[in-house]
Amino acid sequence: MEGTGALGGMGTSGLLNAWCPFTDGEKIIYKGIAERVFSESKKGVPHIHYDNWVPINGEYLKVVYDDLVTSEGVSVLFFTTMAAVEMKRKGVVDAIVVANKAGLSTYKAKVYIDCTGDGDLAAWAGADFVIGDESGSVQEGTLCFTLSNVDPYEFSLIGNVHTNRKDGPIHSIYGNPKYPLVKDKHMNDKLIGPGILGFNAGHVTVDSTDPVSLTEAMIKGRKLVRQLHEGLVEFEPKSFGASFLASTANLMGIRESRRIKCDYTFTLEDWLARKEFEDSIGRNCYYIDVHKQDATVYPRYKKGESHGIPFSCLTPAGLKNVMVAGRCISTDSYAHGSLRVMPPSLVTGEAVGVAAGQICKSKSPDIHNVDIQKLRKRLKEVGQLI
Repeated sequence: MEGTGALGGMGTSGLLNAWCPFTDGEKIIYKGIAERVFSESKKGVPHIHYDNWVPINGEYLKVVYDDLVTSEGVSVLFFTTMAAVEMKRKGVVDAIVVANKAGLSTYKAKVYIDCTGDGDLAAWAGADFVIGDESGSVQEGTLCFTLSNVDPYEFSLIGNVHTNRKDGPIHSIYGNPKYPLVKDKHMNDKLIGPGILGFNAGHVTVDSTDPVSLTEAMIKGRKLVRQLHEGLVEFEPKSFGASFLASTANLMGIRESRRIKCDYTFTLEDWLARKEFEDSIGRNCYYIDVHKQDATVYPRYKKGESHGIPFSCLTPAGLKNVMVAGRCISTDSYAHGSLRVMPPSLVTGEAVGVAAGQICKSKSPDIHNVDIQKLRKRLKEVGQLI
């Protein structure tokens, strides 16, 4: 079930402009399906020959996902959102109710996987959850966008307009009274194709579990994008003077909302310790990426370093037949900054998918009784790095 018209979330409907690093500085560590998707997606940006911060051609990636699922016989239903959960007894989901152009429909399964990002299914089924840090504050969102007709020659001379460029235009845009919605210097750009630049820039306050807040954020986000574009035209005219705002994302870039409480909660201390787990189902090495002005900055991992991702942070406490994957898995607020991004999300998604297959074949389906060694063995067989 997919709420938009394409699989892939932020990499497609969200117009995210780049993959977070796939390597630990020495080798690719996000393997299995994650590496398959990544390798295929790189064909959409043939000018790129590296494995970290690779630009995303969202239109190409949509077809990569389509081909991947259809080739395996997976049935997909687009423009379909979950509307309710049906339960006869505590901890067991009997069915989900979804809404689409056919109206309301009910679907039953032995086990359910929540990849909603916000943990909607798990939360509605009664799982405990945490939102934000100790004060309830969450990371702000970003509405990504794409500019076309950027001057190729002039842009090649400056290379990028990233925040880290001391003479970059964002330093003139921020604080300028003409652009009041630009409240910080967050700007990240990637060359997607000839004269096509993808942007992950600006911040919008949003609660993605509140439809009113989400609606307001989309409206404000589009206005913010317009101001950023106008600022680029003003302060970097040689590259952007004739540029065109080609698109804004249909999906708000949400960094943080619900984190479902599972059998284990992965913490900042675990991340700092490069902790290993007996039930590890994959690896992660991404840095603590928290978009808050007062966030503590932690040193990044050295080359070759990574930590294990425990299966037990994917199994909601109190639920017998619902698993979670993606940014809503069980972490604390800082560790979430590392595990929320797409490469580890693909890894956790594959893990619960394989586990679901095992559960459906068992006599007593219970996510808390998964044969971990059998699961790890199967994940290794399909190429995952444990």
